[in-house]
Amino acid sequence: MNRLILVSLFCISIFANGQDNSWSLQRCLSVAMENNIELKIKQLEIKKTRKSNTNLLLDVLPTVSLTSNHSYNFGSTIDPETNNRVSSDLQFDSFNLNASMNILNFSNLATSQKEKINIELAKADKEVVEYDYKMLLLEKYFDALFAQELLKIQKKQLENSAFNLHRIEKETQIGSKPKSDLYDMQLGFSQDEKRLKEAEQSFEIQKLQLFQLMYFEPENLAEIVLQEYLSTQNQTVKNNFYNPKIAYAKIAYESSRKDIAILRSANLPSVSGFYSLNSFYTAPINQPGIEVTPFHTQIGNNKNHAIGLQLNVPVFNGFRNKKQIIASKIESQQTKLISEQEQLKIEQQIKLETTKKEQFEQLSQNLQSTLRYAQLSFTTTQAKFSNGTIDAVIYTSVKNQLLTSEYDLLKNVLQLQYMALKIRLLQSEGF
Repeated sequence: MNRLILVSLFCISIFANGQDNSWSLQRCLSVAMENNIELKIKQLEIKKTRKSNTNLLLDVLPTVSLTSNHSYNFGSTIDPETNNRVSSDLQFDSFNLNASMNILNFSNLATSQKEKINIELAKADKEVVEYDYKMLLLEKYFDALFAQELLKIQKKQLENSAFNLHRIEKETQIGSKPKSDLYDMQLGFSQDEKRLKEAEQSFEIQKLQLFQLMYFEPENLAEIVLQEYLSTQNQTVKNNFYNPKIAYAKIAYESSRKDIAILRSANLPSVSGFYSLNSFYTAPINQPGIEVTPFHTQIGNNKNHAIGLQLNVPVFNGFRNKKQIIASKIESQQTKLISEQEQLKIEQQIKLETTKKEQFEQLSQNLQSTLRYAQLSFTTTQAKFSNGTIDAVIYTSVKNQLLTSEYDLLKNVLQLQYMALKIRLLQSEGF
């Protein structure tokens, strides 16, 4: 029973390690999105924008301030209690409570609306960065995947070359094959070794670049295997789709329009209310025998209240604001054109990628047929070469044709998958 448990645990461990070394596109995306530093910075930018947004209700709340003043007046002065000029030294204390509030302020209203748009603009900016990052990650993943699949083909070619070279060496030793065939096979084997080494190096570099882009450093980079994306789902192009770059451009245009509204609000009247409570205390200095009214009595007697409304109507600002409004309108028009340009660029890119995908689909059947014929040709050529009816040069030429056919089909299959995912991402459907 204990042995059975140990064997089970060992098998589970092997399976888990295999799973850990196998990376799918979705797994790469998940790790990359979690580790991306720029996205974390953009998320903090959104939080900062939210915190800096002032609610319109807060602009309506009154501002209250309490001030006090303590001073000494020497020589001829006005006694605040009697309002008569006296020749004496006085101590003077004043207390003021002031409150004011905006009742109607178009500038605050426009600014509040602009701040809300700023939050949406920060979100859209993050989505654009995320979109560009996904595009780059998709490209790097398929570059690495192509290098991996090409490496498999090169390994098979080298195995075949090694088998035939070993056989030709034996036949040369017994005199059934000329040494020229051996030299040709040695040359072909050496070229296959070179191509395999180049494929290994290319795959290593592509994997390294992929994981560097993910901000992730695996412990077993050499053992990592990428999973092929096998979806055969047909990609439909939508007339109405959401793309982060288009959305960002549209929000930027709305933001520019709010800038105009803020500038225009400077020409509109504003209404505010105010309230003040004032009181003071005074007492002579170095004048014995003069009766001084107590502090609390003076404070109570000298209280003064004021409440009212204030209307502010801009009349003339030297045409400075008018020029700023005209400049802001021009900037808004530029932003609108940028939005339309972004829409057109994305639509053109989708059309271009869709056309490429259709072309790869058209080539697919032909490449499959070419590979099938190349495999049949190589099989018969292998038999002829074994029987000595053809030389090594012809054999190598046919073998290279098979390698090219396998390469072309592999490239076409992966390009089809890449284009389908790219179109989905352009339409922001994800993958």
